[in-house]
Amino acid sequence: MTDTTSQFDSTLIDIDAAEPAAWSAATWFAVLSMAATSFALVSAEFLPAGLLTPMASDLGISEGTAGQVVTATASVGAVTALLSNVLIGRLNRKAVLVGLSALAIGSNILAALATDFWLLLLGRAGLGVALSGFWALSVAVVARLVGANATGRGMAIVTLGVSLATIAAPSMGALISDWLGWRSAMAMTAGLAALAMLLQLLSLPTLPASASNSLSDVLRLTRRRAVQLGMLAILLLMTGHFAGSVYVRPFLEQVTLLETWPIALALLGFGIASVIGNIAGGRMADADIRVALMATAALMAFATLALVLWGAHIVVAFGFAMLWGFAFGMAPVVLPTNLSRGAPDALEAVGSLMVVSFQVAISIGAVFGGYAVDNYGATGPLILTAVLAASTVSLALLQPRG
Repeated sequence: MTDTTSQFDSTLIDIDAAEPAAWSAATWFAVLSMAATSFALVSAEFLPAGLLTPMASDLGISEGTAGQVVTATASVGAVTALLSNVLIGRLNRKAVLVGLSALAIGSNILAALATDFWLLLLGRAGLGVALSGFWALSVAVVARLVGANATGRGMAIVTLGVSLATIAAPSMGALISDWLGWRSAMAMTAGLAALAMLLQLLSLPTLPASASNSLSDVLRLTRRRAVQLGMLAILLLMTGHFAGSVYVRPFLEQVTLLETWPIALALLGFGIASVIGNIAGGRMADADIRVALMATAALMAFATLALVLWGAHIVVAFGFAMLWGFAFGMAPVVLPTNLSRGAPDALEAVGSLMVVSFQVAISIGAVFGGYAVDNYGATGPLILTAVLAASTVSLALLQPRG
């Protein structure tokens, strides 16, 4: 560990250092450990989507009630995001990340062993704390590992774990649940978190705190115009995405008139395209964040509008669903990088604002998407996505280049 740590000494505090010509093996290992952590945490977050029926039956609750375990994770994450960087004070950030993985292990084990709904809910709440804490620190830690000028590419690798988890977790959860039971599927996410924690212990350098954040420090950042624009970009684009993406299946059923298996194929294409978008987003974010934000929003607006106009044709629907997935893959890289440029001197504090913005956007998107589909049919949510994405393009024009 001594040799690994020494290779990072020059970037522990000076995150504005120039990007090195090439990452060392130690740098790659450390960034990949962060990607493994994101995969483990997000897999656990989305796993219930494939487990609802057997989980509800075993615990003697309705499927609607069982679905609230996902709500609990997101709600707790939103509440704790503002406080996470305040509560950790001046603790070594490596120790904090390892501790958050340990919390995820315990939370997943508790959920797997839960004998009633409330124990299950408690386990999921613990996972929400681990998720919010990890993502609030993620941009600052990645910047310290790879240098500020390569943060986009570093975050692209970390958020690749998100794309892979959203593709794999629901389907694998359903399969494992059928073979071994839902509790075994839940326990396996504890194993993923344990593997991620081991990789953190082996690869992350010591990361002493460079500052201690207070809640007032976090809130004071919202006075900066660049931070305001960055948060607004997250709220607009992610509210639009989650308003529409939840209702992709009804759209494909009612407008494109697809059966279940081609819908599954279209969603798989969406997921694969999002992985490619991750990589492209990292490259573009480091080159010119303003152009990257405009491209992400414009592609999402165009794809969803095209689906509304021509989505009755199967080939068109498949193509533009994949384009939407590509844009969505860019977003988790571009949006946090964009926000971080507004506070390069306070990356941990701005990380808390980033998590809150994402969680609020998810909640608002669900509400407005539900209203749109109830009142305007299956195309309503996609029109809302297109409008909000187009608004994000306009917002990007107000930002400086760089």
